[in-house]
Amino acid sequence: MKRRHFLKAAGPSLAGLIALPALSSTKTEFLPEFPPVGDDVDPRDEAFWSIVRDHFPLTRDRVYLNTGGLGASPHVSIQALKAKIDELEAISETGHDGQLWQTIKTHAGHILGCAAEEVAYTRNTTEGVNIVCNGLHLQRNDEIITSTHEHVGNIIAWLVRQKREGIVMKTFEPSMRSAQENIDRIEKLITKKTKALSISHVTTATGQVLPVKEIGELARAHNLWYFIDGAQSAGMMPLNVHEIGCHAYATSGHKWLVGPKGTGLLYVQKEMLDSIDAKWVGAYSNDGNLDLTTGEVHLNPTAQRYEYGTVSVPQFVGLGAAMHFLLRIGMNNIWRRVHAMGAALADGLGDLGAEVLSPGHPDEHSAMITFRLKNLDKDQLQAFLSEKHNLRTRGIYEGGLNGIRISLHIYNSFEDVEKVLAGVKAAKNL
Repeated sequence: MKRRHFLKAAGPSLAGLIALPALSSTKTEFLPEFPPVGDDVDPRDEAFWSIVRDHFPLTRDRVYLNTGGLGASPHVSIQALKAKIDELEAISETGHDGQLWQTIKTHAGHILGCAAEEVAYTRNTTEGVNIVCNGLHLQRNDEIITSTHEHVGNIIAWLVRQKREGIVMKTFEPSMRSAQENIDRIEKLITKKTKALSISHVTTATGQVLPVKEIGELARAHNLWYFIDGAQSAGMMPLNVHEIGCHAYATSGHKWLVGPKGTGLLYVQKEMLDSIDAKWVGAYSNDGNLDLTTGEVHLNPTAQRYEYGTVSVPQFVGLGAAMHFLLRIGMNNIWRRVHAMGAALADGLGDLGAEVLSPGHPDEHSAMITFRLKNLDKDQLQAFLSEKHNLRTRGIYEGGLNGIRISLHIYNSFEDVEKVLAGVKAAKNL
């Protein structure tokens, strides 16, 4: 379909996506409401997705395939951040504003599937992990179950607490054969001493989508505390943390949410707030009176209790704009698009004889596909793809996999998939 005919057919909702308004530097509201695009965009409608790509200043001199490490931000997020900096620097104010906070957290709630009051701002997923890990009421010899494919940002906090306090970490190797086998592997590790599960929604190593809802049912059956590392899921796929049944869910704003670097979100189920002690507190953690003579102190009754001190309001305004941008495109549309590209890549790699390390079942693979070649180790292959084919990939050492991970987001295309396959084909012939 020609561009002008496509725009006419798409109507005012797409026009709103294209013609983003200038963001006033004198207003605190940076999230103007636009009608949604709709929930039925074809994942292979390149006319539409090329327009989405135009909203990113990301260079076209190379193909960027590392959203699992760091996401690119759209103009609307960058402009919102810059405008808020200019506004606040002109008057030398922090910009802390309860209404603005609520507005942005409402968008976060739409992304995560929870109430705004259940969301705390953090700097990244790792900070959310640390809040949960160090705040949980655990004793020596209490057991925590996690997988061997976790990111260091999720693992290190638990390992340090194990060394410091004597909790016990137990791991399972994720199965690529079936979701049920992963549930079985977790269940076999559960004992009377098991207190918590710390699981990735989408693993950083292979992009595997773990059966988090079914794992939540297992956690409830055994009365276990359930935490999810959502660094590789929020912004890639539709989420509903209430339906998943987890007690806490941490993510970064600077990966799939395409927000400013150094932003993150932590969901804590409102009924479970008192089960995670707020270890780091300060201004904005409290609610009501503080009295040094009597010792009176009251923590905020929402997840805001985990926030403290002066923060960068412009960064979170930029994150709010990024989340709003994604919501206008539609999380179902985004998931169908990136999932389809992941499937096409995995199929193409298989046809080339590469060893695909990500699961093949459509319910278990994501937009991140990890693979390896017999003739090259990950460092050699990554260097070749970068130097000869201008592909920015990520080597995977987690789990001893020695592979290359390709992350495909809304600024990528099926043409990019073909470029990866061309590079891999050339690498096989070295």
